[in-house]
Amino acid sequence: MRPAILIHGPTASGKTKLAIALAKRLDGEIINADAMQVYTDLDILTARPDADEKAAAPHHLFGHVDAASRYSAGVWSKEAEAKITELQGQGKVPIIVGGTGLYLMALTDGLSEIPPIPEAARREARARVAADQASAYADLVAKDPAAKDRIDPQDRQRTARALEVLIATGRPISSFHGEQAPVLEPGSWVGVALTPTREDLYARIDARVDRMMKLGALEEARRLWARQLDSELPAMRAHGMPGFAEHFAGRMSLPDAIERCKRDTRRYAKRQMTWIAHQFTLWPRIPSLALDVRARVIVDLWAEVRVG
Repeated sequence: MRPAILIHGPTASGKTKLAIALAKRLDGEIINADAMQVYTDLDILTARPDADEKAAAPHHLFGHVDAASRYSAGVWSKEAEAKITELQGQGKVPIIVGGTGLYLMALTDGLSEIPPIPEAARREARARVAADQASAYADLVAKDPAAKDRIDPQDRQRTARALEVLIATGRPISSFHGEQAPVLEPGSWVGVALTPTREDLYARIDARVDRMMKLGALEEARRLWARQLDSELPAMRAHGMPGFAEHFAGRMSLPDAIERCKRDTRRYAKRQMTWIAHQFTLWPRIPSLALDVRARVIVDLWAEVRVG
């Protein structure tokens, strides 16, 4: 069985081109591990692989979930496991790539099913966030320090979710991670983290947003906004959507909405780098932006795992 390759890295760090290069070189196929790129409605806004990129190598679990859905790491893990098994059965190399660290950890460390949450706990958590979001977040971090790296202080939905689990079970949501056997056994995979400098990453993020606007990101956001979905749905919190929604409602200028998109994406990338530093301590880092350097490092690591 050919080992799987897992590539983690912040947004705009060049994961797509790297995954395609590896797929061509190693007869592999690409599996999405980005929580936002699963949504059908978010093509441009999430920088999902375009038609040419999809034609260059087979891609799986991209754009297959409607924006009205609440997708989860647990569901993704099951879908990814089935696809990995299928590809390995065909002699292919699964290349799992994305910026959602929890998805990758689901494969390597395992997840656990969180017990059903009583409606009373759900209401209490939502009421606390609605009344004072900053205070609710501070209470959460005090009891679950890992939440500081995982959840944005402005993310109402994820703050409420973590709080409701804490209220209902008395346990931090992070404590449920790793209780089940991992999908990938030790020795059956190699993982790397892309860690470009912050200066390079932020410049790439700003350039990407400008490019997305030229490709029609505003029109895509308008179509999604017109569906009048719950603003707390994951898809409605994609980078760019909150600001564009404010713009469509007449409460924010377009230049300000674009700047907010850049700012929010930069902040998210910073949290991703922190997550890598704290949660992926044993994964080799690749700071270089050069495609050939990245590919060579990963192929060498992969060959060692395969022989071993």
